[in-house]
Amino acid sequence: MSTVIAVCRVDRLLPDSGVIGVTAIDKRPVDGPVRVRPLGLHADVQADRKHHGGEDQAVYAYADEDAEHFAAMLDRPVPAGLFGENLRTSGVDVTGAVIGERWRVGETLLLEVTIPRIPCGTFARRMGIAKWVKRFAEEGRPGAYLRVLKSGPVAAGDSITVIDRPAHGVTIGDMFAGLTPEQAQAVLDVDRPVAPKVEREARKALAPGRVRSAVSMD
Repeated sequence: MSTVIAVCRVDRLLPDSGVIGVTAIDKRPVDGPVRVRPLGLHADVQADRKHHGGEDQAVYAYADEDAEHFAAMLDRPVPAGLFGENLRTSGVDVTGAVIGERWRVGETLLLEVTIPRIPCGTFARRMGIAKWVKRFAEEGRPGAYLRVLKSGPVAAGDSITVIDRPAHGVTIGDMFAGLTPEQAQAVLDVDRPVAPKVEREARKALAPGRVRSAVSMD
């Protein structure tokens, strides 16, 4: 069974040596249901709104199975929220989630998979591990951002049901690695509107002379 095992939101803003000066990456599990709206979880914030947040990145989900992989690699715990995720999941292949896949979470909340998380300097400083961005990227387990199609509450223990999956089969892992032109066109050819950030990344992959590379943050 696929479930939410933890719901996380910002505990406090922390000083950060980056351009913004503070970071909201310190997410921690909370008790009870939390309302999720188009811009994310109630009482959650993003300090750097150029690169984080917005409707297409309203919720960040990370699989507990992938967290366990990193825990073994680093020989340290990777508790829920450490990677800045809002939802720690179990039983969901988040890297294998298809772009545009829709999740029913609990009874009401409806989410749509958009783009992978790209590791940044803030994440590296959070972890305090040499060459963390490179190491994280090389493992190919980025987690996924989702947009909110229907608002609702979420709580630990809620079920996650995939209610719709586009036939193109292009996954979060594919986009993280860098879309081929064929994959990009398949993403754009779906019979419903795609999320703006998804469309942007797909059109970049189709640009003449484009060198295949991972999804960008800017």
